Amino acid sequence: MLFLHKFQFFILLTAFFTSCIPTGEIPEPGSGQLVSGQEMGIPERPLPQQVVPPNEYRKAVDTETRTHDGRPGPAYWQQFTEYNIDVTLHASDRRISAVARIAYHNQSPNTLRQLHLELVQNLHAEGAIRNRPAEVTGGIRLNRVTAEGIDLSNEPGEQYRYGVQGTRMIIHTPAPVAPGETSELEIAYEFRIPQQGAGGRMGYHDDNLFYLGYWYPHMVVYDDVLGWHPDPYRGQAEFYHGFADYHLTVHAPEQWLVMATGELQNAGDVLAPDVMQRWEEAKQSDEPIRIYTAESGEMATRSVAEETAAGSSAEDGKLTWQFSAQNVRDVAFSATRESNWDAARTSVGDRTGDGIDDHTVINAFWRDRAPLWSEVVSYQQHAITFLSDLTGFAYPWPHMTAVEGGGIIGGGMEYPMMTIMGDYNQRGQEALYSVTAHELAHMWIPMIVSTDERRYSWLDEGSTVFSTAEAVMDFYPERRPHQETQRAYIRAARQGNEGPMMQRSDFHYSTTHFIIASYRKPSAILAALRKVLGEDIFWEAYRAFIEEWAFKQAYPWDFFRTFERISGRDLFWFWYSWYYETWVMNQVVDEVEETEKGTRIVIRDDGKVPMPVYITVTYDGDNRTEYKIPVDRWLGGKRTAEIIIPERNVRRVVIDVNMELPDVNRQNAVWER
Repeated sequence: MLFLHKFQFFILLTAFFTSCIPTGEIPEPGSGQLVSGQEMGIPERPLPQQVVPPNEYRKAVDTETRTHDGRPGPAYWQQFTEYNIDVTLHASDRRISAVARIAYHNQSPNTLRQLHLELVQNLHAEGAIRNRPAEVTGGIRLNRVTAEGIDLSNEPGEQYRYGVQGTRMIIHTPAPVAPGETSELEIAYEFRIPQQGAGGRMGYHDDNLFYLGYWYPHMVVYDDVLGWHPDPYRGQAEFYHGFADYHLTVHAPEQWLVMATGELQNAGDVLAPDVMQRWEEAKQSDEPIRIYTAESGEMATRSVAEETAAGSSAEDGKLTWQFSAQNVRDVAFSATRESNWDAARTSVGDRTGDGIDDHTVINAFWRDRAPLWSEVVSYQQHAITFLSDLTGFAYPWPHMTAVEGGGIIGGGMEYPMMTIMGDYNQRGQEALYSVTAHELAHMWIPMIVSTDERRYSWLDEGSTVFSTAEAVMDFYPERRPHQETQRAYIRAARQGNEGPMMQRSDFHYSTTHFIIASYRKPSAILAALRKVLGEDIFWEAYRAFIEEWAFKQAYPWDFFRTFERISGRDLFWFWYSWYYETWVMNQVVDEVEETEKGTRIVIRDDGKVPMPVYITVTYDGDNRTEYKIPVDRWLGGKRTAEIIIPERNVRRVVIDVNMELPDVNRQNAVWER
């Protein structure tokens, strides 16, 4: 964090140039003499505090895994895992059975005497702690657990044992895992698939769709700040995952099309020849191609007999699908039986640095019950290409697949390379584009930059809402999504129906508080930060954060400090006021009068959030000049600021004429003669 600047007790009334508006000269502050801090006495307003990260984060900075300026430190480390998961989909029983073989690499400097895993499906166990309703399915059944080849027991007192409490599993390893060592685990398990599982983020619908997320024993994050991440899954706030390589084997009945995180390794063994040929064509096509039509009557997959004859493995009357993914946070898969399949490619920019545009494959699986989905491949093409350019970080993976999940989910849910979204029959085409762009924007945060959504949902959801708005404006130029988001936040703020953004995500007082603090407000505040810093500096900092923390685990203070480093400004007042408090902004045009020296304008700040004041003055017809009152005036404890401008015949004075800042009362921000 940059050092706190001394308060500047003399206001700097700096005019600035915007669009084609003439630049105003710096006016004299008139006869209003600003007093020093000693003369000021008791401040007229609450003052923001310096942002002090928690002890655990400061310790990480001291040990040089992180830095004072928001970058990963020279001693930065993170754990890594390899998963080899063999799963069978029992479609008729709506159940899966699987074996997960896990190689956990201890890349930390610490010896680990326990390993922690997450069993999200236990959210659906009887008596589970939840913060939203959930179907009770019995949760996950563990059939066998081994560590280093030794069978473990869940009976207390056993030498080699494991324990399960809610969604947490702890394995007492046969021997400590020293730095640089790898622990080998094997877990055989099964569970009944809930219809709308894990808070509506996975499940099944009718007898033709399964979407499996939150479905396997997952290593809990052990990082340089908290060690083992302690927060269980309660159904609302999402996840915090480390990076891993996955080899996924899915056994599914024939005629069920399977797609998953990663690259399909044996497409020729499982796809019907005509389907395979059209998919290969689509990978080179900029226009969407129909790979499979649900009502065509043709075979989508090879038969089990064909796969067996070709020498590939078939298990118990099922086809075997093989997927491989490298350095991703998670893996999900879908199985569809009556869905159309559309595909194409889209540009992601120069991913490899050879000066040539690279591409990724776009897939959409959708049922005839969701006709708006015929455009989703086009929506994904635009969003992936646009967001690769916006973030300055090319989409890094071989495909991006959207699965229509009406009956499972109403909105959308993201996993690396995979998303499930509702049918959007009632909400319309624009809403379907918006949710598509939103879920794909998550590929950057938290899938490339890993963040802790259990505690700081705003860092991934708020950034994603903000990026989505940029994509929507590019696709629908007439839309104003930033203002829509801002209005949603302002409505909640006026009603006092919000909690601080830095409050732990799972412990907001209501779902509304969670949504405002995680989605609406942080997006509106990013738009305000862009106004404060200017377009160039804002985007330089935003892109630096993504570039520097790509495939690493970032905390809020890394985000704050990156913006301070790039801007060269101490923004403590911004972070504290907007992120740690529920203060509001309310700037008022209090007085306007002509004097011998020009026009006197008095601005009053009735809110608690200190922000610069951006004033647009209209005079002599339609002439306009803009002035800025820096935030330092309010940081000096004052409630009013006075400026004298040379313009006369002033007709109108407006604060924040383009409504870029979330002021809770715009009616008092305008004066007209």
